[in-house]
Amino acid sequence: MQLRQLSTELKDAYRGFDVARRVRHYDGWLDRAAPESDAGEYDHAETARDYYDLCSGFMVWGWSESLHFAPLTPRESLEESQVRHQRLMISKLEMEPGMTVIDVGCGIGGPMRRVAREAGVSVVGINISDVQLAWAKRLTAEAGLSHAIEYEQCSFMDMSAIGDGAFDRGYAIESTCHAPDKEGAFAEIFRVLKPGALLWGQEMCLTDAFDADDDEHQAIKRELMRGIALNDIATFREVNQALEAVGFEVIEGMDREVVEGPSTPWYRPMERRHGRLGNALLRLPWGRRVFIGGTRLAEAARVLPRGSTEVVRLLDRTAEAYVAGGKSGIFTPLYCFLARKPL
Repeated sequence: MQLRQLSTELKDAYRGFDVARRVRHYDGWLDRAAPESDAGEYDHAETARDYYDLCSGFMVWGWSESLHFAPLTPRESLEESQVRHQRLMISKLEMEPGMTVIDVGCGIGGPMRRVAREAGVSVVGINISDVQLAWAKRLTAEAGLSHAIEYEQCSFMDMSAIGDGAFDRGYAIESTCHAPDKEGAFAEIFRVLKPGALLWGQEMCLTDAFDADDDEHQAIKRELMRGIALNDIATFREVNQALEAVGFEVIEGMDREVVEGPSTPWYRPMERRHGRLGNALLRLPWGRRVFIGGTRLAEAARVLPRGSTEVVRLLDRTAEAYVAGGKSGIFTPLYCFLARKPL
């Protein structure tokens, strides 16, 4: 995505609201969610929507159309690793042409378009963000895949517009980690899958290295929760327990970051250069600092909407939390599971 296109996307996304004020509101969500808060009834779905409405434009510009992490190797760019990871998912799900598939939290549809194109299936994308959905629909039309992809704007916590047993397969890539109630999210997914259907999930998790009594570990966890709109961060065991509690059979579950042979840490693109530079400027620490200054100038020149700088600051702080979580070994965005709804 070029800077001119970024400008257009942001102006469309931010139309009608005060960006800086919305960033400040988002930034305080942990305090509002606290049990002792007097801010009234808290809805985490609104926080997740704020996060993606505010950040998606810059995330796509600095990351890719696939807004997820992937196991990296020294020989691949981030984008190449994402493609390889998506193809692994397609293989694990044993997709066959003509199947119906649900993408739970489809983002702007990067993986969804690959699934529809390469597996020959029909996909329904679930998303609570109208900003992301509008973007997904446009990109899907440009790719000539509108005939194979439909959308439902709703929370994956309540997919009541979809009947029971509607899908042959399902996947949730870095989406159910936002759920305020993981069992509740998995129960809704279980309901809309057919008996015998397979589900692939990619969860952001705490590893066994996390020590709840370590103040530094707790500080990193809080920064990750705040920056990524995570109501909590589950362990591998807690994810599996939630799946089994609603009826899924867990076939496999593993941290895909842990591999044999040469590999690159999943957080490397946010720490130092990995692959082509391009728009990766926004990924790197020094690049983010430069970009913050440039965004101020772009706001003054009305190239970017007012408040854009505050969004970049939010992403910069979140990137630092990602790196801290990865380097300490207490956090991974690559816990991947394969589960089945019993016959």
